[in-house]
Amino acid sequence: MSDVSSHVDLDLREVEGFTANPYPSYEKLRAAGPVHAVRTDEFERVWLVVGYGEARAALADQRFSKQWQGRIEWPDGNDPIFANMLEMDAPRHTRLRRLVTREFTARRVEALRPRVQQITDELLDAMVPAGRADLVDALAFPLPMTVICELIGVPDLDRNAFRRLSNAIVTPTTPDQEREAVAAMGAYLGELIEDKRRSPGDDLMSALVRTRDEEGDALSPEELVGMAFLLLVAGHETTVNLISNGVRALLDHPGQLAALRADFDLIDGAVEEMLRYDGPVETSTFRFPREPVGIGRRVIPQGEPVLVCLAGADRDPARYPEPDRFDIRRETQGHLAFGHGTHFCLGASLARTEGRIAIRTLLERCPGLALDEEAWRPDWLPGMLIRGVRALPVRW
Repeated sequence: MSDVSSHVDLDLREVEGFTANPYPSYEKLRAAGPVHAVRTDEFERVWLVVGYGEARAALADQRFSKQWQGRIEWPDGNDPIFANMLEMDAPRHTRLRRLVTREFTARRVEALRPRVQQITDELLDAMVPAGRADLVDALAFPLPMTVICELIGVPDLDRNAFRRLSNAIVTPTTPDQEREAVAAMGAYLGELIEDKRRSPGDDLMSALVRTRDEEGDALSPEELVGMAFLLLVAGHETTVNLISNGVRALLDHPGQLAALRADFDLIDGAVEEMLRYDGPVETSTFRFPREPVGIGRRVIPQGEPVLVCLAGADRDPARYPEPDRFDIRRETQGHLAFGHGTHFCLGASLARTEGRIAIRTLLERCPGLALDEEAWRPDWLPGMLIRGVRALPVRW
């Protein structure tokens, strides 16, 4: 890139407290226009889309490619875990998504509701007697992890080991840490796939191993590893932070918490506002213009990395009046927490179901729920992909 220094609107690395609260920076950028060139920990220049209308349009714009290999350097970029549909364009993306979409229909998710409730109850049975807990370890992580493992068919997964690898990939602290995690994850999932080939069951991963589409097309070994990675990581990582961010927002806004306790019929709208206000995904994964693309008054050159800022877009006052106000009765239709367009989150309905059940049941079982101030040491997840904290100590 030429003359980088003169084409950076804001160096996010120099913004004090940015990871803990990026919203003032997004507000500052948005006030000056919907898209900006910024500097991050990973890039000397990346284009950040912060306006709601422009973000929604970019997410559905086929002039942007998700295929990043060959465009940016990344540790072990050819590892099989990256052969997943999140990082593919049509027609490969279309083919892979079609093979798994039927497992995430509204009817299938509704059928999972009793099991989600049962897992939630069991986790709270273990948690509640202690009087205090780290909500991430006790509920927000094990609930979605158990659900997705059972759905895929890996109930014996070493979840603590998987959690460490997943965190090292989606919220890396060093390139070496990420490189090691990618290699370990690829090898681990490869072994799981082979186990499914030898001993198939009545589960999603076994179905994917043996599935054929209408033309008899099967998933390659690399695509199976990539699909397992995407389903397991996306199937738990976002919901962990939906639950923990949502509870944190309620605890920070006692009036809203009281309103929800008084009328649990508000839970659906409350979860949507949690997703809009402080959702689990801060920015999309990378996109790259296939040609120069104009957004607002800026032209993004062909091939340069673009991040669509879901967190910034969902606080655009042009879309949501008083966007920094947390209001569980707000009309949130159209928020971008799960993306938009062909890459809209496949598991959105499952994440919503888990979030509604977990938060409602937690509030019912713990009427005195509060932040454990003595233990609270905010430890924010690094990077700009996943938004959340590593731990949320609470008491009741």
